[in-house]
Amino acid sequence: MAINARAGARKLKHGIATLRGRVRAGAPAALDTNPAFAPGGSQESVHHTRQVVARVFLKGEGIEIGALHQPLSVPASARVRYVDRMTTPELRKHYQELASLPLVEIDVIDDGERLTTFEAASQDFVIANHFIEHCQNPILTFQSLLRVLKVGGVLYMGVPDKRFTFDIDRPCTTVEHIVRDYTDGPAVSKRDHFEEWVRLVNKCPDGPQVEQQVRHLMDIDYSIHFHVWTARDLFQLVATLHNYVQFELELFLRNGFETLLVLRKSSASQARLS
Repeated sequence: MAINARAGARKLKHGIATLRGRVRAGAPAALDTNPAFAPGGSQESVHHTRQVVARVFLKGEGIEIGALHQPLSVPASARVRYVDRMTTPELRKHYQELASLPLVEIDVIDDGERLTTFEAASQDFVIANHFIEHCQNPILTFQSLLRVLKVGGVLYMGVPDKRFTFDIDRPCTTVEHIVRDYTDGPAVSKRDHFEEWVRLVNKCPDGPQVEQQVRHLMDIDYSIHFHVWTARDLFQLVATLHNYVQFELELFLRNGFETLLVLRKSSASQARLS
């Protein structure tokens, strides 16, 4: 069955406009205090929703960080360059589990947490799906992503919900931990993250194998999920971010095994980051 993304985009636009109208009129948005909890969601459904949201918010020239084998399908009004920390051949070697999959060709080599090769206010949009959990310093990363956006530009993110991934047994990262990684630097907790990954994701039993795996992953600088969240914990992080960078929250939407975020850079962001 063909996916009618254009019709879906119109429906989403109407829903957003209706919600905004109610808020402006002073009518509280209806909130379900005990929402039905349906795990996961098909890949097709997740990507359909991503595409619909992209049609609403993305236009102009921008970048996508860490697209690998699943670049976002964007509307014709959007032109994308792909950014990663390695070349495409290097990515195939580093992520051997993806070696047989069609990876995007990388246009710009850069650290997505800092984006030092990009000038401030140079992009209409930044796409970073399933990326922030790989970042050792999420607050610094959000500052960097907002820095390169033009005023009015949007940050489009899909963030995995740990309840539906291999991170299910890991504890949620607290806001306090994220703030500490920002103020004290991520090196303080780096090894602990790798050990948690080895024990709770790789299911390595206690013994010398734990230390061996930790050392190996750190030596090759493997990009693990340093931080993990549920939708609720992620919302708390987004609220905390206003202490460090200013933006408008355009969308916070549970989407199967992930949460979609759209943040719009406000003029206040420019002042805070300058």
